[in-house]
Amino acid sequence: MTSALYLENYLDSLESLPTELERNFKLMRKLDDRAQTAMKSIDTHAKEYMKNLVTNKDAMTEEERKKRLHEIQVLFGKAKEYSDDKVQLAIQTYELVDKQIRRLDNDLARFEGEIQEKASSTRSKSEEAVVKKGRKKTKDAKVTGKKKQSPSSEDEARGGGGTAAQVSKKKKQKNAEVEESEKESGPATHPSDVLDMPVDPNEPTYCLCHQVSYGEMIGCDNPDCPIEWFHFACVGLTTKPKGKWFCPKCTQDRKKK
Repeated sequence: MTSALYLENYLDSLESLPTELERNFKLMRKLDDRAQTAMKSIDTHAKEYMKNLVTNKDAMTEEERKKRLHEIQVLFGKAKEYSDDKVQLAIQTYELVDKQIRRLDNDLARFEGEIQEKASSTRSKSEEAVVKKGRKKTKDAKVTGKKKQSPSSEDEARGGGGTAAQVSKKKKQKNAEVEESEKESGPATHPSDVLDMPVDPNEPTYCLCHQVSYGEMIGCDNPDCPIEWFHFACVGLTTKPKGKWFCPKCTQDRKKK
């Protein structure tokens, strides 16, 4: 139920309340007037009885005395009845107002609970979305850094001025030379053709050597690492280590902390 609809229904339920309160208050005033009148009549009868009892003690018979006492008792009964009715009506009026107040308090507590529940759910979804977005961004950054950005055969052909077949042949010869150079120099050295090749300004560089991506590379598990990816040879690795791996710079920073 929306707030506007609830307010409309609540005001409709209160439409008859002012009339009922006014009627109860008028009736209470009438009962109070009757009780006051009865009390005044009791005072009058009591004074008259006491006066006659003092001045005309022998003139009043026992039957007349009992009759006047009975009249006073009847007036007391009526006054008590009027007072009791007034008290009961006051209690009903109080309960009538208190019922509406308790209903409003319960509805307000329920609305506050729903608002807090919605706010908590929205906050949880927002935090979950932020965490997923951060994980996806980190994963995309690692995948992008690991991908080799090698020129296409068409670009090589255009740059070398030869046909695609010639470019493919040159590429095979070049790969053979790289493999032979790696076997001679061992796993801890850079391929000479990669170091000698000019760096394309549009191609990103990595590692401590500031060269392009080639061969096997390993990513630093520190999300704040400024370099992120390293060649095996540059960090003295031949195989991928088990568990988390941190680059030399991040390792030193962690030791300092």
